[in-house]
Amino acid sequence: QPQLVESGGDLVQPGGSLRLSCTASGFSHDYYSLGWFRQVPGKEREGVSCMDRTGHSTNYADSVRGRFTIARDNAKNTVYLQMNSLKPEDTAVYYCAAMATLQTECVMSLPSLYDYWGQGTQVTVTS
Repeated sequence: QPQLVESGGDLVQPGGSLRLSCTASGFSHDYYSLGWFRQVPGKEREGVSCMDRTGHSTNYADSVRGRFTIARDNAKNTVYLQMNSLKPEDTAVYYCAAMATLQTECVMSLPSLYDYWGQGTQVTVTS
């Protein structure tokens, strides 16, 4: 059974940085796009960033572009989200997800397309 486990969430001051990790087991990145999503209470889950199955194509939400970077380590079967210049509005539960696909581009506009989800990790940005 494929599993995704996130870690790295924490409480941080505005302007600070965090790196989230998502370790996958039970499937190969070769056939899955990987995405990071976030959700705050009362709002829909929103896409933050994604990477296609080859690792060559990435996408970012406008609100995080230039501050967040998605990366992966195939040897560790892990995808990362480096978050810099954090703002209070980045506060949310962050989830990683995997979508089975043969496409070489990723999408994050429809969380429902993703097949597997982690349990989430809390990121709180506050002074």
